[in-house]
Amino acid sequence: MATKLDLTLTASPPEGDHALICLVGSKGALIPKLDKDLAAAVISAMSTARFTGEAGKSATLNLEARTVVLVGTGDSLDQGLEAETTGGKIFAAVGALQVKRAVMPDHGLQDTVLADIVLGMQMAAYHFDKYFTEAGSNEATVKIDLVSPAVDADHPLIQDRHALMAGVAMARDLVFEPANKLYPAEFVARCKPLADLGLEISVLDEAEMEKLGMGALLGVGQGSRRDSYLVAMHWRGGGDEAPIALVGKGVCFDTGGISLKPAKGMEEMKMDMGGAAAVTGTMMAVAGRKVARNVVGVIGLVENMPDGNAQRPGDVVTAMSGKTIEVINTDAEGRLVLADALHYTETEFKPQAMINLATLTGAMIVALGKEYAGMFSNSTDLCDQLSAAGTDTDEPVWRMPMGKAYHQQLKSHIADMKNIGGPAGGSITAACFLERFVEATPWAHLDIAGKAWSDKATSTVPKGGTGYGVRLLCQMIDSWQPVSRDDS
Repeated sequence: MATKLDLTLTASPPEGDHALICLVGSKGALIPKLDKDLAAAVISAMSTARFTGEAGKSATLNLEARTVVLVGTGDSLDQGLEAETTGGKIFAAVGALQVKRAVMPDHGLQDTVLADIVLGMQMAAYHFDKYFTEAGSNEATVKIDLVSPAVDADHPLIQDRHALMAGVAMARDLVFEPANKLYPAEFVARCKPLADLGLEISVLDEAEMEKLGMGALLGVGQGSRRDSYLVAMHWRGGGDEAPIALVGKGVCFDTGGISLKPAKGMEEMKMDMGGAAAVTGTMMAVAGRKVARNVVGVIGLVENMPDGNAQRPGDVVTAMSGKTIEVINTDAEGRLVLADALHYTETEFKPQAMINLATLTGAMIVALGKEYAGMFSNSTDLCDQLSAAGTDTDEPVWRMPMGKAYHQQLKSHIADMKNIGGPAGGSITAACFLERFVEATPWAHLDIAGKAWSDKATSTVPKGGTGYGVRLLCQMIDSWQPVSRDDS
């Protein structure tokens, strides 16, 4: 049963019956400010229950006075991941009780820690239920009051976390949507209202892309009855500086095309637009948080379908850059979309750096499992910033190699390159392919094939669409420092 969150920040504890939420540090040190008698009862019951405050653990005490929910914080409770995880644990523990109301008294926490607890609770409370016809009967709502004399709903940090969560929720929603509901034109329609946040939205249709010579992107979509699009979302928050560019693969459904995928598991290919979802969610969060930088997000939106007009193995297409590509496998389509999206972004917006995200290769999951996204780059500076941001947000990345030996696998006898290499190192040759469409800009490619969709839930991430990339990119942008290419 899904549990919805009704969260209130208040300066004083409410009256009436409610459960009590207590954060407990290591060795049983009680964090909240409780009256003497209640504190003594909690400490006694906690000792009996052998609850030591280990991080991530929770327990319920049924005292005469009230029900008490204990959530362990370990040695310390810092802002960021520790606080977010604690927020997720609070929501899970209170939700499991099925109580109508719970109150977390003033713990004397720093404003940033409390704000991150709020974010963790919101991330944990997310669920996608729009297609249940009896959703109301399968839901419970838990009201949680956080008591703080210094932080209310209008506090800038709370507003910041709300905007960040809105971006994460947008990305998750987009990934969860079935392909008959979220196709390229509908994706465009979901982007347009973001102009209300101050984003400049521009859309290229097929005729406009054809004029620009985007044969690689258009070739992918030619087997679908749905038109293809390219969307740019521009946030101008940083004066005259060159923007940071984010580029996303948006294959709204990927059958593999003529190189048809196996039927088993194909339903999950609705999430093959996870890169575009991450970029869209990030741009929503950037605008909602009024970030003081220039950021542009570009997404290529297509469907890869088999049809009498579909692209065939052996076809040769010409990308916007003028380079020709022999299409050996139509299921290696995401790189074709990104080839034109990357070139367009670099030439149109002249960014100081480009980061693309894509559910690009199954080989990435073979290499790294579902614990890390693969990172490929021409800039160690950029990799360092992405790695730090990934650690800070628990959206980790791992740098992978690139080099001339891998590029050799892309040689074609009839065109400038093939769209696939040999049977080994598939994620690397895919990255090398993309590198050919980046001329002079510091660039990183994040292969999020193992991270956009999860087979199991965690304390703050649902089973299914994860929203991976939004918090990573926002953290990177927040702490941004200029970068250069390794060959400069």
